[in-house]
Amino acid sequence: MNYTESSPLRESTAIGFTPALESIIPVPSNKTTCENWREIHHLVFHVANICFAVGLVIPTTLHLHMIFLRGMLTLGCTLYIVWATLYRCALDIMIWNSVFLGVNILHLSYLLYKKRPVKIEKELSGIYRRLFEPLRVPPDLFRRLTGQFCMIQTLKKGQTYAAEDKTSVDDRLSILLKGKMKVSYRGHFLHNIYPCAFIDSPEFRSTQMHKGEKFQVTIIADDNCRFLCWSRERLTYFLESEPFLYEIFRYLIGKDITNKLYSLNDPTLNDKKAKKLEHQLSLCTQISMLEMRNSIASSSDSDDGLHQFLRGTSSMSSLHVSSPHQRASAKMKPIEEGAEDDDDVFEPASPNTLKVHQLP
Repeated sequence: MNYTESSPLRESTAIGFTPALESIIPVPSNKTTCENWREIHHLVFHVANICFAVGLVIPTTLHLHMIFLRGMLTLGCTLYIVWATLYRCALDIMIWNSVFLGVNILHLSYLLYKKRPVKIEKELSGIYRRLFEPLRVPPDLFRRLTGQFCMIQTLKKGQTYAAEDKTSVDDRLSILLKGKMKVSYRGHFLHNIYPCAFIDSPEFRSTQMHKGEKFQVTIIADDNCRFLCWSRERLTYFLESEPFLYEIFRYLIGKDITNKLYSLNDPTLNDKKAKKLEHQLSLCTQISMLEMRNSIASSSDSDDGLHQFLRGTSSMSSLHVSSPHQRASAKMKPIEEGAEDDDDVFEPASPNTLKVHQLP
C-alpha cells in the first residue's frame, strides 16, 4: 500500500501558520448570516431616502416635474452628507454625495434659468397676446423672433407703405402695431388694415411661388402708424430652422388673408367685426389673394372691371350652402346597409319622363 510520510518541517510550518491564515481568510459557515442586525440608522438617513423616493414618483405630466425631481434629489444628497458626516463618519459616502449634490445643483440652476420670466417689450406685448400666445408660442421663442432681424418703423399720416406696380414685394413682411392703413387699387378703396394684422401677408404668400413681383395695390397710412418689419430673406431662413414657428406663421398668414377677403366683401368691416369672423368658414378662403389681385389687374382699366369683380366676390360670400340632405335628389333613394351595388342606389328613370323625338 502506497502512502506518503509527513515531514516534520511541513507539519511545523502548517501548525505555525494555521492561526494566521484563519484570521485572514474567512471561513465559510453553514449558519444563517445576519443573525445580529445592527441598530437602525439615524432619522436623517431615512428622510434622505424619502426625498429620493418622492422625486422619483413625481409624474412626468406635471408641468414642473423636472424641477421638482432635481430639487428632491438635491435635498436628499444634502441630508446624506449630513448623515455621513455627523452620524456615520464615512468619508467615502460624504464624497460621493457631494459630487451628486453638485451635479443636481447645476442641473436645477439650468432648469430655473430656462423657466425665468422673459420680458417682452410693451409695444410688442399686444401682438404676442393676440396672435402668438393663444398658439402656445413660448415667450423666449417670440423674443428670438422679434429681437434679431426686425425693427419697428413709423409712418406718418398720408405716407405710403407700398405703391402699386412700383414697390417690390421681396423685401419685407410687417405687422401693424398702432394706427390704421388704407388699401386701394387705382384709387378705389378696398379695405382697411388694423393693429395686430399683417400688412403684406398676400404678397408674402405670393413670393413663395414667384419672385420679383410688385405690389398690385397701394397701401397708405390713414393715421400715424407704427409697424414691426422683418427682413423677408432672414425671416425665411429663421423659420426653416424652427419648424414649429414655421407652421404658426403659415396659420397666421392664412387667417390674415381670409380676414382681408372678408373685408373686400364688406368694406365697412371694422376690427371688432373681424374678430367675430375669425372662426367662421367662408367660400372666399378657397381663393388666394394673389388670384384676386391678378384678376383685378387683368381686367379692363375702366371701373366696370373692378365693380364686376367686387360684385362677384360679394355674391360668392353670400351663397348659402345647403346641407347634404337638402341637396339630395328626388331620384335618389337612401343608402341602406345591405346595398352594395351602386346601381341599387338610384331608381331607374320613369318611362313617362323620357321624351322621344321622332325623325320626320
